[in-house]
Amino acid sequence: MLNIIGGIDRADSGQIIIEGELMEKMTALLLAALMVFALAACAANQTPADAQTEAPTQQTEAPAQSETEAEPASDEKEPVTLTMMIQANNANLTYYQRMIAAYEEQTGNKIDVLGIDNDNFDTVATSKFATGDIPDIFVHHNNSALANYDPSNNFYTLNDQSWVGELTDEAYKNALDDNGNLLGLPFGENSISGFYYNKTILAELGLEPAATQEEFDALCQAIYDAGYTPLCFPIQNCMWMYQFAMDPVFADHPELLEKINKNEIKYSDIPEIAAMCQWVKDAADKGWFGDTYMSDGWDDLSPIMGTGEAVIIPIWDTWFITDFDDSNDYTMDDFGVMPVFMNTVENGTYEGGNVLMIMANKNSDKLDDVLEFMSFCASPEVYNAAFEGVPTVSIYKNQTTNIQTPMVVEAADSLSACLRASTTSAKVIGYTQADTATAVQELVLGTVDVDGCVALMDESRIATAKAFGTEGF
Repeated sequence: MLNIIGGIDRADSGQIIIEGELMEKMTALLLAALMVFALAACAANQTPADAQTEAPTQQTEAPAQSETEAEPASDEKEPVTLTMMIQANNANLTYYQRMIAAYEEQTGNKIDVLGIDNDNFDTVATSKFATGDIPDIFVHHNNSALANYDPSNNFYTLNDQSWVGELTDEAYKNALDDNGNLLGLPFGENSISGFYYNKTILAELGLEPAATQEEFDALCQAIYDAGYTPLCFPIQNCMWMYQFAMDPVFADHPELLEKINKNEIKYSDIPEIAAMCQWVKDAADKGWFGDTYMSDGWDDLSPIMGTGEAVIIPIWDTWFITDFDDSNDYTMDDFGVMPVFMNTVENGTYEGGNVLMIMANKNSDKLDDVLEFMSFCASPEVYNAAFEGVPTVSIYKNQTTNIQTPMVVEAADSLSACLRASTTSAKVIGYTQADTATAVQELVLGTVDVDGCVALMDESRIATAKAFGTEGF
């Protein structure tokens, strides 16, 4: 709680000494003045001492001043309620719950959390923004969809905040807009995506993790021939996996990103995207995804990996560990990580740095309270308590209680060579994970061929960009 402490600086009392012939002539005036002064002093309890040196005409104004001082200054602000809009699954994350609980307990303020269904978040949120129903606090990734919320007019830039220097260089960079302004306070899992594999099964089969696309394809075939399902590749609702393959295309070729966002080229002009789609189709036809991948979803990932039903899975390290429980046949020590191979770059890719941001509504009538809340969240005591035991890469220089996942530590050399930012989901205008997944589902079902799949991806991307009035579409 911000304490507002009121008070008046008080001077030392001075004496008025009058000598000579004027004494008698001024006695009556002084007595009258002193009577007025005495009344004023009683009303105000105590006025500044140097008021005694002022002329009688000024002293007669003292009662009016006393009226303003009669109300004692409050030591505390009245509690406030701040609104926060966030994806429903993120609202349930341990570190957000810990952080909000600590803030409410220590300040007496409240956070009214509006959790919106993940699949509909941007649709619902943009509608609210369009009608002016903007929360005090908005939580979102720094991705292409953020442009739909008119950041320059709606979000307070945080360059001048005291906690900025506490961010790691990577976290700071990922929270900047195109003009170099800090849009939000990074606060989330800084996890690493890759192909997580069962080391125990590979060892039993005499196999090694792959370092190239050719090696990975050979590895999958060898696992399949040994009677295992090589890849847990659930198509039902794990729509995010395709961005892993597309990230290196746009991260390594920024000119393509610029052209795609100006609608100067289409996905069909980028051969790597068709190559990714072809690989997914071929892998499905070869049986590498098993028999249930069309109906498998997010909740099936951990059971499938925990029982050894599948050997490899594309996922983020934080989520993998969080969702994994002790009832499985295998423990976390049985798993390692290698790059994602989907035929777009020979040495594969890891995706990382996809961190949520806490942003402030610059037009909120509680902006000062929002900024105080963000400073509270950024303090070492709070974020260390919030992230205690959470497996994630640190986003603060003094973050000490989180757990670095063992798979990521073990793969440090590979990560340094193959890690790329979340370019596709973050920067490609109109990209949606769900629409891309739908197109790939049509492909593996045989409804469309590779060219048709890419065309569907293009159509949905362009339609989304148009829906939000993006220039050039």
